[in-house]
Amino acid sequence: MALSPCSSLTIKVDRYEPVLVKPSKPTPKEIKLLSDIDDQEGLRFHVPVIFFYKNNNNPSVKLGQDPNRVIREALGRALVYYYPFAGRLREGSNGKLMVDCTGEGVLFVAAKADVGFDQLGDAIRPPSPFLDQFLYNVPGSDGILGCPLLLIQVTQLKCEGFVLAVRVNHTMCDAFGLVQFLNTIAEMARGINIPSIPPVWQREILNARNPPRINYPHQEFHEVPTNSKGPNMIMDPNDVVQSSFFFSSNQIRNMKKRLPKHLQNCSRFDLITACLWKCRTIALELDPKEIVLVSCIVRLRGNNNAKNLSLPLGYYGNAFAYPAVVLKPRVLCESSLGHVVELVKKAKAEMSEDYIKSVADLMVTRGRPLHAVSGNYFVSDNTRVGYGEIDFGWGLPVFGGPAKALSFISFYVEYEEKGEKGVVVPICLPTVRAMDRFEQELKKMIDIHEEKSSTTY
Repeated sequence: MALSPCSSLTIKVDRYEPVLVKPSKPTPKEIKLLSDIDDQEGLRFHVPVIFFYKNNNNPSVKLGQDPNRVIREALGRALVYYYPFAGRLREGSNGKLMVDCTGEGVLFVAAKADVGFDQLGDAIRPPSPFLDQFLYNVPGSDGILGCPLLLIQVTQLKCEGFVLAVRVNHTMCDAFGLVQFLNTIAEMARGINIPSIPPVWQREILNARNPPRINYPHQEFHEVPTNSKGPNMIMDPNDVVQSSFFFSSNQIRNMKKRLPKHLQNCSRFDLITACLWKCRTIALELDPKEIVLVSCIVRLRGNNNAKNLSLPLGYYGNAFAYPAVVLKPRVLCESSLGHVVELVKKAKAEMSEDYIKSVADLMVTRGRPLHAVSGNYFVSDNTRVGYGEIDFGWGLPVFGGPAKALSFISFYVEYEEKGEKGVVVPICLPTVRAMDRFEQELKKMIDIHEEKSSTTY
């Protein structure tokens, strides 16, 4: 279940000076407002994503070509179409964010590593142990306002493979929007001159209504009082323990068979989320009088409850909400897995056109409040986003997806472990003790709910 730590490999990465890549042609100089979903306080952070490409000896790949040069030039051409990414964020009245389309450019770092792809071994999975080397934090670049909106580093490996790492300001796009942009860069790298999916801004689609109507309790934005004096309710993002856990397809199938019949058709997301939330809460050893939440990131795209608010093809802004389940730790820990699965399904079902519009209405009427932090755990399914389909001309990545968990956010990512497909989930906890306890609880839960012992430990 827990993925064993990678070997004691050390690597050396030589970086060239960071450069600003500007659109390769003149672009409009204008102000573009973000949506009322984009600019909420809870999205004002950067997300690291990483891709590992291997020289697969396919004659169709760009063997012998420099991926740094190819991708840097393709980035400049893609920014002609996605020129807001080359601008800078400004803040107006009531916390409203806007992009000043200055054309200043995206930060790009070219680098070379002294290892081949095969030497990396398990280090390609999240949490990436070499993220600091593969994604250099250029000093002064990680602010939200007035800073580059994207940082891209391409690191060549000794085998003609390479690592592409990206850091994106989350207010600009969600995972689908980022993949759409990266696919455009990939198309340009392969010699295609026009994006197959032209970008669409139209952020006003997800603005608040006039007059605003908050139609839901939105517990995900209610900061709960806490009696806890310890680190377990609110974690310091700079002082956490990272690990990841693998759920094989067989494990998931077997666990579903042990749920009540009416829940056996639940989604993989529902099951994994219920497992993680229960085990995480037990591992944190919280005061039973506290309140804990799991906030389920549910996307508007493809949502059957929001057919009247269909986004145009090419829209790359944030298009999700995160309805929450709220419980006391004791109730959660003593509940059956099936009961928690039902609660997760019910929370997800709240997502609709009216729900996301109600979130936008809440933002403008209450000053764009931050989501609940104390006791909150966010989960985001990235398994169908398309990270694994981005081809710059060297074939598909062996791994692509979020590089690590964030302090209270876990991402679900497609992964293959020892030839078996499944889902890998990076997770953060405040102490080694908590991580050990989490692993024990998760193993216990899987053993109880499987028909036979797992072969993936």
